[in-house]
Amino acid sequence: MNLAITGNSGFVGVNLAPYLENKGNDIVGVSRTPLKPNELKYSGLNLTVWNSINAFVHLAGKAHDLKNTSKENDYYKVNTELTKILFDQFLESDCEIFIYMSSVKAAADNLEGKLYENFEPIPVTAYGKSKLAAENYILSKNIPENKRVYILRPCMIHGPNNKGNLNLLYSFVSKGIPYPFGKYFNKRSFVSIDNLCFIINELIDNNKIESGIYNIADDVSLSTIDLVRIISEVLNKPTRIMKLPKLFVRFLAKVGDLLLLPVNSERLQKLTENYVVSNQKIVEAIGKELPFTAKEGLRKTIGSFGKNI
Repeated sequence: MNLAITGNSGFVGVNLAPYLENKGNDIVGVSRTPLKPNELKYSGLNLTVWNSINAFVHLAGKAHDLKNTSKENDYYKVNTELTKILFDQFLESDCEIFIYMSSVKAAADNLEGKLYENFEPIPVTAYGKSKLAAENYILSKNIPENKRVYILRPCMIHGPNNKGNLNLLYSFVSKGIPYPFGKYFNKRSFVSIDNLCFIINELIDNNKIESGIYNIADDVSLSTIDLVRIISEVLNKPTRIMKLPKLFVRFLAKVGDLLLLPVNSERLQKLTENYVVSNQKIVEAIGKELPFTAKEGLRKTIGSFGKNI
């Protein structure tokens, strides 16, 4: 197949492109600033190019700004308006498959219970709202019978050389510092880059899978204490967990806010909150088990960290 991928220089793209190439597909990247022979600018996506493509994977987007320096309009310009333009071009072309990489944050920033696809979206951040606006635009269009459209909502994506929110935990364990939040019992969903690439390939190859919204997550959710144990196992270090009183922990986080320390209120929330995502719909649609369990994927990711220090 001939496939086009936006955001091919990002973390997901640099893993997905070779994965799909190894499956026998020809890949062209779409970028604002093409650097390789097999890349083109968005302005180069004319009807002739679109008609030569079997599937279009739209990964490009403006990620959540942890420093909160981005303007709200910046998110809508990239996450919403660019998606509208690309989707309209797709509908006018012979291209058969459109995959839009949204996010669970389009549904909810905070969550009680488990997230299913029929959850009524209540995003809070500009990032989540802009992703949802793109989803709603796609869903508002009539999809021809010969086309398939998939909106993917992945939870936290991890993989080799991408520490993400695992960085602080890795620092704790690698330096022998006890994890201080042992009083908190939470559950979070993750998805490994290997499982995500597998799912996208299955969506492209299997024309029996219906168009729609699909949550993307690994088989089980894990607690932060589970993560600490997995990191300790990979590093062959003892698991050190402290059970400091929650009141004292919140006080330390407030101090961290004032002194700009690694442990602050935002980090505390991320490390201890619940965010469980159901992958039942996508797994049933594919009809196959994911290639990696949650723990196997995390071990692979964590094992890559020490090689790049």
